[in-house]
Amino acid sequence: MSSTELPASVTAAVEPRVGAVRVAPGERLRTVELPGLTLSVRFRTPSRPVPTGRPPALYVHGLGGSSQNWSALMPLLEDVVDGEAVDLPGFGDSPPPDDGNYSVTAHARAVIRLLEASGRGPVHLFGNSLGGAVTTRVAAARPDLIRTLTLIAPALPELRAQRSAWPTAMLAVPGVAALLTRMTRGWTAEQRVRNVLALCYGDPGRVSEEGLRAAVAEMERRLALPYFWDAMVRSTRGIVDAYTLGGQHGLWRQAERVLAPTLLVYGGRDRVVSYRMARRAALAFRDSRLLTLPDAGHVAMMEYPETVAAAVRELLEEYGARQRRGDGVRGEGGGSGRGPLDGADSGCDNSHRDNGHSGGETGGHRAGDDDNGGS
Repeated sequence: MSSTELPASVTAAVEPRVGAVRVAPGERLRTVELPGLTLSVRFRTPSRPVPTGRPPALYVHGLGGSSQNWSALMPLLEDVVDGEAVDLPGFGDSPPPDDGNYSVTAHARAVIRLLEASGRGPVHLFGNSLGGAVTTRVAAARPDLIRTLTLIAPALPELRAQRSAWPTAMLAVPGVAALLTRMTRGWTAEQRVRNVLALCYGDPGRVSEEGLRAAVAEMERRLALPYFWDAMVRSTRGIVDAYTLGGQHGLWRQAERVLAPTLLVYGGRDRVVSYRMARRAALAFRDSRLLTLPDAGHVAMMEYPETVAAAVRELLEEYGARQRRGDGVRGEGGGSGRGPLDGADSGCDNSHRDNGHSGGETGGHRAGDDDNGGS
């Protein structure tokens, strides 16, 4: 991956603490210290009695996002999974990695190291956008750590990306981020948030006023971090680099190797990841089921969390039934437990499930109360 620095970038060793990250009611944060890496992890104190021995789950956000992106979905599943959401290195409350490596593979290694250090695997793994690419790589390389995989608008390679996604991809070009910084120097945090919402939400009007205020406060906090743009640019380059990889390290090839039962969620109004990629993804993942949400954008778990949660519950019920029958669920205790990470790049009306039946749930959630979405 290219390591070109921004003209005014700060090295990854700088770890300033600017303001406080928002923590929603019932949520808590913990810090996991690993060699060369510090990760912030968000978890919940259940708001109601829950069964003991719930299986663990891990949520991984997208580019420019944070663990807050899962705050709407996590409480809806807290009775069936013991969920945690990680801030990837350089995002949310996690400082930059010591080596400055923001490639998809480096993010995947961070997730694997977290799972190994916590001893929580195998987990039900969730990923959105960049987090979808990261978790695809994790699931392909370490099937022993994964029970099921849920991917919401995963950032898998597209030969013809939508024009609306070009500005984000252009961040990977040396000098563009510095130019963008100069061009938008006079923008307020609210202007920036509204632009992000227009890109990531099918209907930005679903974001409540409280959610908008929280997103603006979070944007102000992020902009004060001297490594904010560096993390964005290097992670964008990491995605672009991952898109160009061929052979066994290509993301589509790795998708074909995923053994875990996989739920794919795509939004019909996604301006970042094309809706047309849904069918290709459903064919690539060998044990997949597809939920399409015509009115959703790029962050369906924030826009229609109830609909997404219902689909996840069906996946978990199916997984549990298979385990009880012992008929071929791979991942937990399956496979060699090792894969080729090393050597790679350094609800909604009329929702449809393509797993043999369709659903028609309607999501009435006023989304966006936690964070603006990430790409």
